[in-house]
Amino acid sequence: MAHKAGFVNIIGNPNVGKSTLMNAFVGEKLSIITSKAQTTRHRILGIVNGDDFQVILSDTPGIIKPAYELQSSMMDFVKSAFEDADVLLYMVEIGEKALKDEGFFKKIQNSKIPVLLLLNKIDTSDQEKLEEQMQYWQEQLPNAEIHPISALENFNVTEVFNRILELLPEAPPYYPKDQMTDKPERFFVNETIREKILLNYKKEIPYSVEVETEEFLEDEDIIRIRSVIMVERDTQKGIIIGHKGSAIKKVGVEARKDLEKFFAKQVHIELYVKVNKNWRSNSQQLKRFGYNG
Repeated sequence: MAHKAGFVNIIGNPNVGKSTLMNAFVGEKLSIITSKAQTTRHRILGIVNGDDFQVILSDTPGIIKPAYELQSSMMDFVKSAFEDADVLLYMVEIGEKALKDEGFFKKIQNSKIPVLLLLNKIDTSDQEKLEEQMQYWQEQLPNAEIHPISALENFNVTEVFNRILELLPEAPPYYPKDQMTDKPERFFVNETIREKILLNYKKEIPYSVEVETEEFLEDEDIIRIRSVIMVERDTQKGIIIGHKGSAIKKVGVEARKDLEKFFAKQVHIELYVKVNKNWRSNSQQLKRFGYNG
């Protein structure tokens, strides 16, 4: 039986459900999901393996016009998603009219590879609105196949996956068949902690934060983790810690619960906060955190 393998890259504006879809395909929580924009900062691969296929899914940051160095680096991840895709999933939500960057939209219009336009969140719409939207996108992107879905409700997700399999080229697997992602364990620790910060703090705080795991020690029955939360200013450090350490303790407890599920093992986690002034605009710091190259 012929083996199929290829790269399927998910792009779209912030908050359209890219990470929810990726996690639905993979069956694991690889990408963090919150209701806040710009939750995904990296390009994260999720690998789905079958006897005769390997689908390498790529979740990318939501498309924005960059305001500082970190955001420019995030958009570089999106650019790279155009370069190596075998199938492009362009995700929009009901009511949306265009990408936040015209250049990217033109790339989709002129794409030589198959484009599946996924009209997401149809569970929030009625039939009339849905038909109107499908017609609109058919005119905008005549080269795309349109699939209405609800990533959250898992509606039409299997059908889209089966269509992806039809479109993939015949190829041997690119990764070992037991591998689920290209990221190391520490990456998921960092992302889980960052998700809890996005959920528990308001305004600019979550966007000023980066997490670095300095220690990840795995024994037979427990994983011991020490992670540092980086902020840009002293005032942010106080907010992250909270009154008598209550805020950071809550983040630690919530992250530990998720990580115990993810690793299927007991987890002990220690969190610290450090000020790393203006790290989002410092290319050396960004490189250190896995951005910019």
